[in-house]
Amino acid sequence: MAGKRKATNGGPKLRVTWVKSTIGHKEGARGTIRALGLHRLHETVEVTDTPVIRGMLRRVAFLVTVDEPSTASAKGEGQR
Repeated sequence: MAGKRKATNGGPKLRVTWVKSTIGHKEGARGTIRALGLHRLHETVEVTDTPVIRGMLRRVAFLVTVDEPSTASAKGEGQR
């Protein structure tokens, strides 16, 4: 089945927040923001951490902020 890709729901996530407007920027930057799933300024989405997503974030790094959300297992490790 050529052309079919397996959906990857698991794996590490990145929290991406759109912080600066795309007005006056090139169409490529606007398209990349849309492709990341962002629709409104100051909106936050969680995306899977893949090389493709990292490349997209590098392209629009001046328009977004990126955080790695803490996992539930990391929170529970220090508490007993």
